[in-house]
Amino acid sequence: MRIAATGTPVENHADDLYSLFQFVQPGLLGSAAGFRRRFPLSEDSARGRDSRRQLRRLIQPFLLRRTKPQVLAELPPVTEIEHQVELSPEEALLYEAVRRSAIDKLGRDGEGNKIAVLAELTRLRRLCCDARLVVPEATVESSKLKALLELMRELTESGHRALVFSQFVDVLKLAATAFESNGVSFQYLDGSCTPKQRAAAVDAFQAGTDEAFLISLKAGGFGLNLTAADYVIHLDPWWNPAAESQATDRAHRIGQQNPVTLYRLVAKGTIEERIVALHRSKRDLADSLLAESDQAAALSSVELRALLET
Repeated sequence: MRIAATGTPVENHADDLYSLFQFVQPGLLGSAAGFRRRFPLSEDSARGRDSRRQLRRLIQPFLLRRTKPQVLAELPPVTEIEHQVELSPEEALLYEAVRRSAIDKLGRDGEGNKIAVLAELTRLRRLCCDARLVVPEATVESSKLKALLELMRELTESGHRALVFSQFVDVLKLAATAFESNGVSFQYLDGSCTPKQRAAAVDAFQAGTDEAFLISLKAGGFGLNLTAADYVIHLDPWWNPAAESQATDRAHRIGQQNPVTLYRLVAKGTIEERIVALHRSKRDLADSLLAESDQAAALSSVELRALLET
């Protein structure tokens, strides 16, 4: 017997599901090329919707799906809040200059190159967090970090504790410096921490009085129990909503006695707003294959490029 257990059967696109079935039931979905040809899941057409229904019927006999509300009915609710951050005029000018430069650069030598487009999009995402990460000589104060400090001040005054996640380690380090300068006590975890340091930081936060825990998304997005926090703050929205959900679940899990509030800090008028909008379609992709909806799919290089130009 072969069993695959996962919390994210479809993280980004249907190939995730295909990989699982290659282990559980080899050959059921055919070759990878044949699978993509038979099931054009990204098509928003009658053919695409029909292919999703066919695939759902094919895999359903092998699926047992249990969502968190079904198995943890006693778990307190989680509330999501999109906290929009207005960039300063100086930051907005820098953002627009970098965006236009990216379009010009891709027009010259990056047309159709998905990796090149993603690299430019990442530069914009980092600039939304702090201009110094993209323009080292910039002296502009980070509106995102300022908003984080204001939010932490409100939370700590009310006796709350928070997990603060970012995909970028250097953003976390800037946040750590800001916390130190403003008297916010915290623990810190990124991929450079040893298992011993990791365990010590978790134990200290769970047992102590630290107000925040700064965690890199990849290093701390799974395998941690941090129910001492009842707030979760995502400093920068990532492409994959499943990874963000896993990170939020460090607090929203068995043992949590309080309602959990998730804050997603989003720079207004930037690519971050469009990433958050894309989260809905990515979640719908999972539902379209595992439940009863008909949305999909992975982003093409053309779609990624369009994020720069809007």
